[in-house]
Amino acid sequence: MAANPHVLAIVFILSVLSSQWMYAAAQNPPLFACDIDKDPTLKKFSFCDASLDIKTRVNDLVKRLTLEEKIGNLVNNATSVDRLGIPGYGWWSEALHGVSKTGPATFFSSLVPGATSFPQVILTAASFNETLFRTIGEVVSTEARAMYNMGLAGLTFWSPNVNIFRDPRWGRGQETPGEDPTLTSKYAVAFVQGLQERDDGDKKRLKVGASCKHYTAYDVDNWNGTDRYHFNAVVTKQDMEDTFQPPFKSCVLDGNVASVMCSYNEVNGKPTCGDPDLLKGVIRGKWKLNGYVSSDCDSLDVMLTSHHWEKTPEEIAADALNAGVDLNCGNSLRFHTEGAIKAGLVKESVVDRAVSNNFETLMRLGFFDGNPSKQVYGSLGPKDVCTPANQELAREAARQGIVLLKNTPRSSLPLIPTSIKSLAVIGPNANATETMIGNYAGVPCQYTTPLQGLSASVKTIYEPGCVNVTCFIVRIAEAKKVAAEADAVVLVMGSDLSIEAETIDRIDITLPGQQSFLVSQVASVSRGPVILVIMSGGGMDIQFAKDNPNVTSILWVGFPGEAGGAALADIVFGRFNPSGRLPMTWYPQSFAEKVAMTNMNMRPDLTTGHPGYTYRFYKGETVYPFGHGLSYSSHAHHLVKAPKFVSIPLEEGHVCWSSECKSLDALEHVCRNLVFEVKLRVMNVGNMEGSHIVFLFSSPPTIHDAPQKKLLDFQKVVLASRQWTTVSFKVDVCNHLSVVDEDGNKKVPLGVHVLHVGDLQHSLNLKI
Repeated sequence: MAANPHVLAIVFILSVLSSQWMYAAAQNPPLFACDIDKDPTLKKFSFCDASLDIKTRVNDLVKRLTLEEKIGNLVNNATSVDRLGIPGYGWWSEALHGVSKTGPATFFSSLVPGATSFPQVILTAASFNETLFRTIGEVVSTEARAMYNMGLAGLTFWSPNVNIFRDPRWGRGQETPGEDPTLTSKYAVAFVQGLQERDDGDKKRLKVGASCKHYTAYDVDNWNGTDRYHFNAVVTKQDMEDTFQPPFKSCVLDGNVASVMCSYNEVNGKPTCGDPDLLKGVIRGKWKLNGYVSSDCDSLDVMLTSHHWEKTPEEIAADALNAGVDLNCGNSLRFHTEGAIKAGLVKESVVDRAVSNNFETLMRLGFFDGNPSKQVYGSLGPKDVCTPANQELAREAARQGIVLLKNTPRSSLPLIPTSIKSLAVIGPNANATETMIGNYAGVPCQYTTPLQGLSASVKTIYEPGCVNVTCFIVRIAEAKKVAAEADAVVLVMGSDLSIEAETIDRIDITLPGQQSFLVSQVASVSRGPVILVIMSGGGMDIQFAKDNPNVTSILWVGFPGEAGGAALADIVFGRFNPSGRLPMTWYPQSFAEKVAMTNMNMRPDLTTGHPGYTYRFYKGETVYPFGHGLSYSSHAHHLVKAPKFVSIPLEEGHVCWSSECKSLDALEHVCRNLVFEVKLRVMNVGNMEGSHIVFLFSSPPTIHDAPQKKLLDFQKVVLASRQWTTVSFKVDVCNHLSVVDEDGNKKVPLGVHVLHVGDLQHSLNLKI
């Protein structure tokens, strides 16, 4: 969500000015809307009366505003209305995995020099722990509220990113919960609820306002000459409904998110921020969004200058407002809305709708309730940011997400510290700091690098091996020397934001530069275990290391956040039993060489040789599959309960009584109360306590080009050695076992569905 290159200079100046204002605000308490203690005359305004319902207050406020004042509140740097005691408001704050320094409404200072920086989302998602997702959201919102009270942040945070990680080359895949719609939806709902829901249980109010982005089918930033400002995502109705839309639908319907942000790209020839079917029709119409629709930053300008959607900025402003945009990140609506109204392109009533949605959100956040010190979160301040408990949660989140990809039969991991007299720590990310937090990060409370984390337990010898992650210049002799002298070696390789980030998509999915050569050379001379650690957002083709017997273990640590080094050490030395599982497929380099990233088709196409995307449709070889991950323990599964047949009752005269049907429309009257239970016993048969993720997959009948396999649900359990527990899944036939047909309609396939749990398979016959 970076600014369009056309206005980078303007955004930089605005950011500097905003930062200066924020610093001044922190030194002198700012004015707050409806601060009756400072201005008793504000009592006469109904919009300042917190005892009234929010819609009444909003209507009163909008009626008092001039057209110019309304327009000034359609943009992210909203204009003050001094005559009504309303200060300006900065809508643009970010909290992807901690309060971020991205966005001009957030500023770190001596009052609050940093905030807890959790692992980048892709690693947190690898924990498959909904409770953790929500808890992180709760902590982030507490720190955000504390910073708001100090005048250092806003109340609206444009997070999370719930786009599907479709292609391994996407630079922003690190920001997402992965490639699976079920996991992404569950992450979205839990994190949004953690951010938004108040401790006092008031469902009408918000702690902070979240935003699910980037709506929709957005996952190309800058690949092979195609950038997001010019890309037209050609998406089938089927892929739209069963892959790209579900996370946004869950955000709105289940998470009750305060905002949805439309994206830069076009979808099927229409810019998303100017498409009334996507905005008014779906978000506001079908899903009943209770909040506001924001544009991505400068995306209205992109509609004009890159997509050439209309000829004038006034036409663009009208299209966006008429389509359902309420707030413009940028200044297009500030400068061109009045002209659009005078030209008859948009009605002032549409502006009233937009600004009402914006004000209603601010009302729910308490912005119009006076000084926040007298509100429910008024006591929060610097003491509530970077607390020991919050920082420990960052470490725990990294531990839960880290994935053990390989551990040889002789189990080189965990290492026993007392048996290691010297540990060689090698690699360009071995002493990484900023690399660990990925993009959309803030200023961490502190860093624990991999080198620091490992050095706290054993004596280490450090050699970077490469000048940086691009690894064009490699120090082979030096690396081999320290490796040959050590009892064990940890190689910390991977990427950073120069390789994969916003506006940077990858071409290759191998380790950068000569990293692979460095790994192989070090492994050839090491006399003890060799642990390869991959720090990256996306997957890597590391087949060479997987096949190399001298590389005894492989760990993926994502971008593990401020405490990543400590979490890595906890796993390497056996203080924590790894339980993370890959939230995305790791493809071979051949995939990147033959598949165009701009091909949005999820399903394979034999006529073109397109192999499909993600574990649900991809039919080729993988380096590591979705859901892969090892543990220091083994787990046994025993099926206790699952039906062999499920009957769907149909009303008399239904067409399927007289003719053979392969599927049924998933309509409410068909689906009512069609729920069954799958129950299994899970036992830790290893010698070490740890967590275990239980996945429930299904393979539906081969109809409507259905997925070959799809995730229905998951649970995470903690088991001591030799302990067992019972895990139960409630399976809703029309929700879990349905597929989407070629026209985008939800169908329930009749016939045999195969349920998968661990190494168990169970056939279920669904019939009328």
